[in-house]
Amino acid sequence: MATTKKLERNEPMPPMTIDHDAIKKLASLLNETGLTEIEITEGDKSLRVSKSVNVSYAAAPAGYAPAAPALAAPSATVSAISADNHPGAVKSPMVGTVYLQSEPNAPKFVSKGARIKAGDTICIIEAMKVMNPIKAEKGGTVTDVLIDDAQPVEFGQVLVIIE
Repeated sequence: MATTKKLERNEPMPPMTIDHDAIKKLASLLNETGLTEIEITEGDKSLRVSKSVNVSYAAAPAGYAPAAPALAAPSATVSAISADNHPGAVKSPMVGTVYLQSEPNAPKFVSKGARIKAGDTICIIEAMKVMNPIKAEKGGTVTDVLIDDAQPVEFGQVLVIIE
């Protein structure tokens, strides 16, 4: 017959064991897949790794507040500029489906090499049956379009780069 030990109020909790290798593997998986959060559960144990993403909330719908990350993934120092840390990166303010034109057969909002100005629509993200126009915060030349039409996008995913 199995017995269960009940902890008394003054009795200290047993120390939590942390699997550092599992955290490193999950953090690496986040970077490889472009996800911002991943969680695994095994029995009564759960491990969540998430990374924070710096995004301007100016284009987010009213009342939108992202959840705070439970455990930040270790950050690596990046010396070269990538799409994620590029100063001209326009990131998705929400999860949804991205559209590069207002309707089928219409011209695309932006394309590589196009000159745009602040306030121009870059794309539309459909979230919960609502079409949300994503506008450029600054003007310049579109140097890269990192999304395809009708593609699902994640919160914080880089959509285009403007220089």
